[in-house]
Amino acid sequence: MIKEIIKFIYDQNLDGYIIPKNDNYFTEYSKINNLAKVTNFKGSAGFALILKNKNYLFVDGRYTLQANKESGKNFKICQIPYFWPKNIKNIENYKIGFNPELFTKKILNLYFGKNINLIPVKFNFKNKTEVKVNKIYQLNNSVSGENAISKIDKVRKYMNKNKINYLYSSASENVNWLLNIRGKDLPNSPLINCKIIIPKRGKLYLFVNSNKITKSIKKYFKNIILCDENSLFETIFNLRVGTFCIDKNTCSIFEQQIISSKFKIINENDPIYDLKSIKNNIEIKNTLKAHIEDGVAVTKFLYWFKHNKKKISEKKVEIKLQKFREKSKNYLYPSFDTIAGSGPNGAIIHYKSSSLTNREIKKNDILLIDSGGQYKWGTTDITRTICSGKVSNTFKNNFTRVLKGHISVITCDLNKNFNGHLIDKLARKPLKNVGLNYSHGTGHGVGFFLNVHEGPQAISNYNRVKLKAGMVLSNEPGFYLQNKYGIRIENLVYVHKEKLKMSFKNLTFAPIDVDLINFKMLNNKEKKYLFDYHLSVYAKISKFLNNSEKKWLINLIY
Repeated sequence: MIKEIIKFIYDQNLDGYIIPKNDNYFTEYSKINNLAKVTNFKGSAGFALILKNKNYLFVDGRYTLQANKESGKNFKICQIPYFWPKNIKNIENYKIGFNPELFTKKILNLYFGKNINLIPVKFNFKNKTEVKVNKIYQLNNSVSGENAISKIDKVRKYMNKNKINYLYSSASENVNWLLNIRGKDLPNSPLINCKIIIPKRGKLYLFVNSNKITKSIKKYFKNIILCDENSLFETIFNLRVGTFCIDKNTCSIFEQQIISSKFKIINENDPIYDLKSIKNNIEIKNTLKAHIEDGVAVTKFLYWFKHNKKKISEKKVEIKLQKFREKSKNYLYPSFDTIAGSGPNGAIIHYKSSSLTNREIKKNDILLIDSGGQYKWGTTDITRTICSGKVSNTFKNNFTRVLKGHISVITCDLNKNFNGHLIDKLARKPLKNVGLNYSHGTGHGVGFFLNVHEGPQAISNYNRVKLKAGMVLSNEPGFYLQNKYGIRIENLVYVHKEKLKMSFKNLTFAPIDVDLINFKMLNNKEKKYLFDYHLSVYAKISKFLNNSEKKWLINLIY
């Protein structure tokens, strides 16, 4: 594949070509992954730059170890943002090709700046069209807590306030949320790939594969004009003149040029992100139900792992946890590929076990297992670090520092620490006090029965979005010692408001491995939190456990 791209570079009189991870819907987990085809890198974020005589793979801090293992033979691995493409010597003199359907203006400006000669030209990867067509289905109000008409009214209120005639929402997750529809176009998210134009009044224009529309959905879409996926130009041409709002995160350069050829774009912020991020009481209630079912499965798995006497591998661990989840009638499929990294593999932040890397887990090995599920109705994500044998005091101390950071997040005062930037500092403090750190954010936003990773809220050094009641995030500080082990403790939380006080509440209910804690390092407040948390776990899930599992769980509390 690299040889074909280099031939294309010469044929087009270019000096290089950029290959992104995303497809033209800009989803994190797409069934199409051209970056993996070219580089063998399986991570969820990154891009490659192929030059005539050298290849670069750019990834963030979660993936540097993984990228070196999977792609280091043929690519120089560069960490974003410490090494930017524009730092490559003389790149300002190069002609770099890119597919305008797969890049936004925001991304190109961020990575390459405005002084690099970028040439829009499409390389054909010849991806096969999927034979199976996934049908759209509707969520009723008892699941979503709000009907589509109400949501559209909120969007139009924003449009009127900002003097916008049309909103082009190109993020499928936003369209699915807006219309209360779901499907299965992605491997781990219940989404239908689609885009929409919302005029300030009248019918909406939905761009979707018509084969996905059932008779009942067509009836449900009575106030929506159904358009072919690739008919944006024709649709735009027939609209009355006005102002447009696009989504800077997912509106491709190709689409932006089509819109701007006729309309003035006055706003690049899709308001649906903000509306979607605040879960209503019904969504929180349904999410909590999903987490209780998930907590039962994870707790049963943890008990099994702690008491298992047979030889097991990382793959067997993945399969075992999946089987526990499948016992729930509401479980659908994983919300992402399970990360089960034992020993040195645990230090690879987004590790994925394969036939080449699958390790047998020994008695004293540390296992980091990060997993989640899509349930009717909710999305879960949980990480536990566990061991069935003995660990060193040094490891216990590091695990305890991660735990202290985790507790600092869940117990923090949100009136004072009102955004992810401020909270991220609290999570890292116990590690930074001894010169340690981790190279990923402390938390990401999570959708309601949508993507496991959603914004705009997050807990990271770069995120300054003000947290609001109803937002769901992960709380997952960690520590990774290369070639030794990985530590991460992750719960999902939501922002709760009572009178004027804002606080985090746990959604995740599964025990933390107390055998790995140095209790002398915990203060009284932290000990109380741990006691109360395990008590709440017992209260939520004990009735679904057998006697042996109950006894084991109660012993963690006292």
